[in-house]
Amino acid sequence: MENENTILEVKDLRTSFYTENGEVKAVDGISFTIEKGKTLGIVGESGSGKSITSLSIMRLLMGTTGKNLGGEILFQGEDLLKLSEAQMMKIRGNRISMVFQEPMTSLNPTMTCGEQIAEAVRTHRGLNRRDAWESAIRMLKRVNMPEPEKRAKQYPFELSGGMRQRVMIAIALSCHPDLLIADEPTTALDVTIQAQILRRIKRLQNEFGTALIMITHDLGVIAEVCDMVAVMYCGKIVEYTDTHTLFTEPKHPYTIGLMKSIPSHEVDTDDDLDVIQGTVPSPYELPPGCSFAPRCPHAKESCNRGMPELLNLTEKQAVRCYMHQGQEGWK
Repeated sequence: MENENTILEVKDLRTSFYTENGEVKAVDGISFTIEKGKTLGIVGESGSGKSITSLSIMRLLMGTTGKNLGGEILFQGEDLLKLSEAQMMKIRGNRISMVFQEPMTSLNPTMTCGEQIAEAVRTHRGLNRRDAWESAIRMLKRVNMPEPEKRAKQYPFELSGGMRQRVMIAIALSCHPDLLIADEPTTALDVTIQAQILRRIKRLQNEFGTALIMITHDLGVIAEVCDMVAVMYCGKIVEYTDTHTLFTEPKHPYTIGLMKSIPSHEVDTDDDLDVIQGTVPSPYELPPGCSFAPRCPHAKESCNRGMPELLNLTEKQAVRCYMHQGQEGWK
């Protein structure tokens, strides 16, 4: 670990899926660190490998065609990839928790919301049913659930999307984890509820000193809650920097394209919205060299010769692009 405050250090993580059409390198050699109380944002288009990164960290790919092929996931100095499933079960929901993208499919429809929160506390903290139920009510109050005693007795289908997401956050934080992974926690919620959920997550994070990984495609969410940001494309990190630098001095053409795609009230409404040309390539037919080259407005012949390394430009910023690496043709 880099220092005593480092909660998680991912080194050269590689995860692939094996299908009848061949191997899909969903996560291809990514590395990052996150410290206590800090927030790392992972951003990118759908299919970039964001969610598979989180599932790899949680070791939740069993029963699928996915497999961790290499690297290290050092959680407080311990490599999660070397632990048994029994050891991981003691960590999941206790020391590492996750808020999944769609609470309606993540919550158990046959259990009341309060029972689902209480179950996590009973499993990991050994509380009796009465104490666990009271703990569940307290957690619902902490996530600003209206009428928490009433909502605890209701089933997920009886709640709105925002309320269900609050239940998911209450479950995830019920055991005061050291690391929380939030996978698109505000997807499909209106902007008012989104803001409330994000504020509540940050407030609870500060209260418990929890490290947070925020997975999103929304750069507005990144700007609001994150300290560091990893921009992913085709399973690789193409830019890794602090949030301020990302928005003021983005370096990778993909990151710049994402920034330009954000609607602005300052733009003439008659102008077309900037977009990144083309589409994300098929994982079965990745282009030679840089995966972004077919869509990049600055691409040259040298970009097709091989995948560039993630180069540290400064202490705060690393970029995977030949344009910044002195490659012949870019000097």
